Amino acid sequence: MIPSACRLSLSSAALVHNWRLLDQMSGAAACGAAVKADAYGLGAREVVTRLQAAGCRDFFVATWREARALADTGATLSVLHGIRAQDLPLAGLRNARPVLSTREQVRRWREVGGACDVMVDTGMNRLGLSPAEVAAGVTDGLQVETLMSHLACADEDSGQGRAMNARQRDAFAALAGRTGARRMSLCNSAGIALGADYHFDLTRPGLALYGGVPRAELGAIRQVATPQAQVLQRRRVPAGETVGYNATWTAPADTEVAILNIGYADGYRRAFSGLGRAFAGDHACPVLGRVSMDLLAVECGGDVGEGDWLSLDYALPEAAAASGVSQYELLTGMGARFDRVWR
Repeated sequence: MIPSACRLSLSSAALVHNWRLLDQMSGAAACGAAVKADAYGLGAREVVTRLQAAGCRDFFVATWREARALADTGATLSVLHGIRAQDLPLAGLRNARPVLSTREQVRRWREVGGACDVMVDTGMNRLGLSPAEVAAGVTDGLQVETLMSHLACADEDSGQGRAMNARQRDAFAALAGRTGARRMSLCNSAGIALGADYHFDLTRPGLALYGGVPRAELGAIRQVATPQAQVLQRRRVPAGETVGYNATWTAPADTEVAILNIGYADGYRRAFSGLGRAFAGDHACPVLGRVSMDLLAVECGGDVGEGDWLSLDYALPEAAAASGVSQYELLTGMGARFDRVWR
């Protein structure tokens, strides 16, 4: 296979550090890992095998297609979108359980049998049975491994966000013992930072595993993914000439410019136009003009030349603040053109 001219440099050490930190912060609760959306774009198989070696035992995917792709890893998988009629041929998939969220899914799973998880909606109004349905016995007789809910405002410090978190926590805690579930699980990455009252038996971090920082308490999280791109051309732009679409940048003096093999089709967002940076070693190379579909212009100097690799400045909290794009989107938007290279 021909190597790509853009790649994601991925740090195994940072990934494992982040999981161990979140595991420690989870206290007595077990710490799992959300690996849906191909582990937020980093590569689910590679993430699962590394976190299994670190001690993680619970993994969460969105769909049965994602579960099937990981079946041979031996990982215990919870399928967050439940089970549709179309998914029934995969119902016997080794080590995979549906997270049931509707009466129809409950009915469907009763015909299949076996262990399952259950999602209850405590206020997000997304997926889940209502607390009233659970209290009324809709899940009675099921072999429920984990009862789950999901916080809507765990990353907010506003009074309204704190109040919402507390309401959801209390509504969820009131369901203890109602389903016979062996465990209860409420927290995502940000929820872990809210403290022991939110941890219950199992936490489900996602973003923070991969370098995202949804709350200040998670400031020790390390960057996992760094986009890198190869220089296709180096050129000198004379003073007064412009670079890129719509001529948004004008050279104030003769300027050395590197054209990189990366653009918004790869996931390096147009929002970084005039704001992003690349690095040639320790030398910062500002993005010049508009980010194109497949190309990026940056100021360069020194020995940068055709064929060299530059790293994009992509620490998620800072990149999100600069671009106005959420940390989640910055991660999951990294496209198929990238070679994913684990260090």
